[in-house]
Amino acid sequence: MFKSILAPIDLADTDHLATPAVAAASILANVWNGTVRVLYVLPMTPATLAKYVPADFDTQQRQTSEEALTIVARESGIEPSRISIAIRQGRIYHEILEEAASIRADLIAMTSHRPAMRTSFLGSNASHVVRHAKCSVLVVRH
Repeated sequence: MFKSILAPIDLADTDHLATPAVAAASILANVWNGTVRVLYVLPMTPATLAKYVPADFDTQQRQTSEEALTIVARESGIEPSRISIAIRQGRIYHEILEEAASIRADLIAMTSHRPAMRTSFLGSNASHVVRHAKCSVLVVRH
């Protein structure tokens, strides 16, 4: 049923915003003998800040993120041949949906930030993904 699972995570808080999504994806991938792609979306550097950061700032961010994702993947309990990582840059929900389409995901397993009153029950990125995904979405709460 779930052969290709996308697990977008937030590296800012791995205990609350990465581990639950990857754990859920791991369980489902093991049950269905599927694969997992762990995704992190780098935010765009605002133009107003670009002149204050080093020229290789984006490269440094990408390298640091790749190292962190590699650790998350290694600690997931999924055999290395069935897990991969990806880093994209842009609007979070847009990049999640694009990555899901590119790997033909059957499921997106993600966590959600604590919602504010204006976003009702889900964080804004999770809400966008749930509404616009072409596959099933599992929102995992910590």
